[in-house]
Amino acid sequence: MKRSVRVPAFAKINSCLHVLGKLPGGYHELRTIFQSISLHDTLELELSSGREITLEIEDSSLPADSTNLVWRALDILRHELRLRQGVHARLTKRIPVARGLGGGSSDAAAALTGLLRLTRRRLPLSRLIEIAASLGADVPFFLFGGRALGVNRGDEIYPLPNVPRQTLLVVSPHNIGVSTRDAYAWMDQRPARRLARQLTKSPSTHTIWGFCALCWSRQDTGISNDFEVAVFRRHPRLARIKRTLLQEGAAEAALAGSGSAVFGVFRNPAQARRVARKFPEDQVFVAKTLSSKDYRRAMLRRVPGG
Repeated sequence: MKRSVRVPAFAKINSCLHVLGKLPGGYHELRTIFQSISLHDTLELELSSGREITLEIEDSSLPADSTNLVWRALDILRHELRLRQGVHARLTKRIPVARGLGGGSSDAAAALTGLLRLTRRRLPLSRLIEIAASLGADVPFFLFGGRALGVNRGDEIYPLPNVPRQTLLVVSPHNIGVSTRDAYAWMDQRPARRLARQLTKSPSTHTIWGFCALCWSRQDTGISNDFEVAVFRRHPRLARIKRTLLQEGAAEAALAGSGSAVFGVFRNPAQARRVARKFPEDQVFVAKTLSSKDYRRAMLRRVPGG
């Protein structure tokens, strides 16, 4: 029997997301708090006798060639490890695309960690993070999961203490997708950012906790997302989804990343499932937040043949 590994690729939300402005090269400087959630894709890997990378995806609308982040991650790491064998990957998608939940980046990180497990090889952590960052700004976060501060482009990751587990209802709106590129372009049309610029690119412990205090001390909600004003202006239905979640009992609600998914925080799964019935035309997911310990345990769990 061929050896294989199966790795979950968990989605994320952003508890806080502030865009400070542009960096050289056209990127944007961020301060964000990432939080892993239980909604996930599944990636299965096995070595093949040839020299090629082959990718199989259940969703036929997604590319399965070198434009896919999983394919690119496997290709880069295979060359880094100097593997002579090919790799066959099978990706089962559950995280909706273009919804701000980080599915593509998480799939890429799962490809990196999965191939290391499959080959029983190791890389220095600094090099693995470097490879992850070359694939996408938030890919390094998915190597660690849990709760973390992201700065610079979101690629500098600082682990944060876990918070009590929360139940989430994630609403993926029917027929509304938001590309990250478009969301940033809309943001750039806004007036100067409100966030104070004394936060540094490589924050000390003081500035990390200063940012966290800023996020969690807001009077209206502990969650904030700078993309909401610009994205809600283009897609008013997303604002209505957020309003409905709050009216139906969500303690907090916000846009997920740059959108278009919107999530609400609920007391328990039963309440979240009840509110999910308010969105019959949309995809809805009841999920929970994951601690860093939960995340590591899931990523390292062995399966038959793994």
